Amino acid sequence: MKSTPRNLRLHIGLFGRRNVGKSSLLNALTHQDVAIVSATPGTTTDPVEKPMELLPLGPVVFIDTAGIDDEGALGEQRIARTRLALDRTDLAILVVADGEWGTFEEGLLEEIEKRGLGAIVCFSKVDLTAPPKPLLDRLHERKVEVVSTSAETGAGLEALRAKLIACAPVDYFDSRRLVGDLVETGDVVVLVVPIDKEAPKGRLILPQVQVIRDLLDSGAVAIVSKEDELPGVLRKLTSPPRLVVTDSQAFEQVAVDTPRGIHLTSFSILFSRFQGDLAEQVKGAAAIDCLQDKDKVLVAEGCTHHPIGEDIGRVKIPKWLAEHSGASLEFITVAGREFPDDLSPFSLVIHCGNCMGNRREMLSRIMRCRQQGVPITNYGLAIALCRGILKRAIEPFPVALEAFKAAKEEGETCS
Repeated sequence: MKSTPRNLRLHIGLFGRRNVGKSSLLNALTHQDVAIVSATPGTTTDPVEKPMELLPLGPVVFIDTAGIDDEGALGEQRIARTRLALDRTDLAILVVADGEWGTFEEGLLEEIEKRGLGAIVCFSKVDLTAPPKPLLDRLHERKVEVVSTSAETGAGLEALRAKLIACAPVDYFDSRRLVGDLVETGDVVVLVVPIDKEAPKGRLILPQVQVIRDLLDSGAVAIVSKEDELPGVLRKLTSPPRLVVTDSQAFEQVAVDTPRGIHLTSFSILFSRFQGDLAEQVKGAAAIDCLQDKDKVLVAEGCTHHPIGEDIGRVKIPKWLAEHSGASLEFITVAGREFPDDLSPFSLVIHCGNCMGNRREMLSRIMRCRQQGVPITNYGLAIALCRGILKRAIEPFPVALEAFKAAKEEGETCS
């Protein structure tokens, strides 16, 4: 359970005013002192994440947030971080104490519902103050899930666990697969894994490991090779593989070495489908052909890492985009939880595969781009387009291929 990647865990966020008992509730639910508990308002300064097993849901991450009604300049920073936590939340618990329900709680509940998140209103400290019946009646009439708890006595904790299970998003239980739905039992899939300066010493990176595991779970056979070994591997096979999956940086050479009748894609493109919205990001890739001089491009990395000289997001992709577009472009890079609220300065957003994030956060970013009319794509799709092989790279995904064709027809009007 502890080795389950965070992106596969249900993310449960606790939100509310300062000192309503969010941290105490988290500690009671997890049976551990995960978060600092104090009578002093504002003790929690940054979101605290606790991976755990919540049966029968399985692996989850609880996110304990700072009071969203915090005060002062530092309080504003805490509130901003708390609101960012909504972007990666699948299921929200709105914690209320002393029956205090006002415009603040109403606005927070509306924000949670507007985002399409599952929501539970949790009245805490009921050993001290019971929630007023008229308020309970109003919430029930609105079909809001409500539970009353006490971290001190343990009252209501099992009911809250049951509510979490009942309110978990339906798609958390779906059969979302990285690659397993593209193969059948016994199929051979060749994975091309370059060993270069960016490859970690002595191990594979998370996307490669997860693809191998999904193939094994599907009864398929995974063959792993470096890019210069691919021709020899293909010659030794008695029949063509069902699919070749490559690191996006090796796309150009792998496309040459892979016979045209064999499906080809990349780890990054698989993650675009798994973590986000492949069709929407394919449309964003088509927008690369509309870039003009002085356009700004936002490059977003879902994790933080120490960049090397030939960093993919900071060096290689900007170079390939400039070569392909022939335009003088300005690139701005953000990493980790950073992602601008205002995307209007940008003509394009290029996001990594988000293997270290979760799908809710990625979909929130895609939604924000769509709302502001800014196209968004991902590393693998952008590289494939710059190398002239995007249509081939998305052939395994008919819906995405149709989306790309439609986007290209619209793009003919690019000025």
